[in-house]
Amino acid sequence: MLNLDHIVISTRDLDAGAAHVEDLLGVPLAPGGEHPDMGTYNRLLSLGPDCYLEVIAINPDAPDPGRPRWYALDRFQGDTRLTNWVVNWPTGMDLPHRPEGTGPMLPIQRGDLRWRMTIPEDGELPFDNTAPAILIWDSPQTPAQLLPDQGCALISLNIEHPDAVELANYYERDLMGQGVEFIEAAKPKLSALIETPNGMVRL
Repeated sequence: MLNLDHIVISTRDLDAGAAHVEDLLGVPLAPGGEHPDMGTYNRLLSLGPDCYLEVIAINPDAPDPGRPRWYALDRFQGDTRLTNWVVNWPTGMDLPHRPEGTGPMLPIQRGDLRWRMTIPEDGELPFDNTAPAILIWDSPQTPAQLLPDQGCALISLNIEHPDAVELANYYERDLMGQGVEFIEAAKPKLSALIETPNGMVRL
């Protein structure tokens, strides 16, 4: 059974990107940390007991990882925006059938957190980066369980793509009831509806 783990907001400058998201949602983000394997760092926000939001950027002070960074961050341009989503898969179970190019599962560590995650060789996930990364947590607790409750919750996640039906064939059944919708559209796009203490906000 797949579970929606977190959504990813990419930005070129972490401080500016985090401030932008805080302004939109009206709540503060929590400190995240550095990802030495990828040369990135992040800030986080709880979206409920099993889901969270990540704002991520290339860390200018980190060494080059020697490989393309996850979420196609090496090629990221433009404004701070929702670019990716991540699902988790139970430990000990074979990975579900997934699109070609999802990438091998690599071990990652940030502080006490440990996980394995599918990262494509070129950094970009299938279906123009709108397919999810798949993650298996190896830590006893996850960020979703550790983050403070700021009164925010993910209501829905929309994945728009010209081949949305094909993408849905891989994931829709396992994600049923979790607010993930696959929508045929002319251009790839992700959007999320989030309930905040100040009302609904769409990212």
